[in-house]
Amino acid sequence: MDPGVCAMELLGVFFSIGAWICSLATTIMSTWLTLSTDLLPAESYELGLWETCVVQDLGILECRPYDSLLGLPPDIKLARILMCVTVATGLLGLLLAIPGIYWINSCNQGSEGLRVKRLMKMLGGIFCLVAGILGLIPVSYIAHLTVMRFFDEAVPAIVPRWEFGDALFCGWTAGFLHLVAGSLLVTSCVCLQEEPCTLQMPIPLQRRHTHVHSTNTPHRKRSMEYV
Repeated sequence: MDPGVCAMELLGVFFSIGAWICSLATTIMSTWLTLSTDLLPAESYELGLWETCVVQDLGILECRPYDSLLGLPPDIKLARILMCVTVATGLLGLLLAIPGIYWINSCNQGSEGLRVKRLMKMLGGIFCLVAGILGLIPVSYIAHLTVMRFFDEAVPAIVPRWEFGDALFCGWTAGFLHLVAGSLLVTSCVCLQEEPCTLQMPIPLQRRHTHVHSTNTPHRKRSMEYV
């Protein structure tokens, strides 16, 4: 098999694992948006998909989950749904891509097994691409709304405004990694050609038969001649 295709497979799986971890961290983190004000310099506020937190200068963190799902703002509700779908889709793509790579039990399945593995890897790459697109939508949408509200001239300048948190950058990283992983997996399927297994087959042991010639035969013949 072409070493370049094997490298693309392994890189696609590694990027998919990293992207899924970043997507899960983005979903859990409470730092989607941050707010600090000069009126309360000792405190800062954090806004996440599941809770809001207050951070004090002494390192004390107090978080409070949202009271009701129906009472959430539409942007937070949409972001929560899309991020949960992103995590599930990325995990499904990862579970399909790992057994679909060439180096995992390929020589014991024949040409039909290789076709199945190729299909699994293709589906894994497609799911990674879908997860990347779904993950970028809520992060970019929240960032767009934050920019619009930050530069809203109708709001007085003295009113504090929300700013980007670490979770947004983590979400952008996860979406980018998902797209790269999906592209590598799909490209490796397109470039893959069916080749016979190059592993050496075990050589069966053959039993050797040795013929032992008796040395007493000539002596017997000679004894018969003298008789």
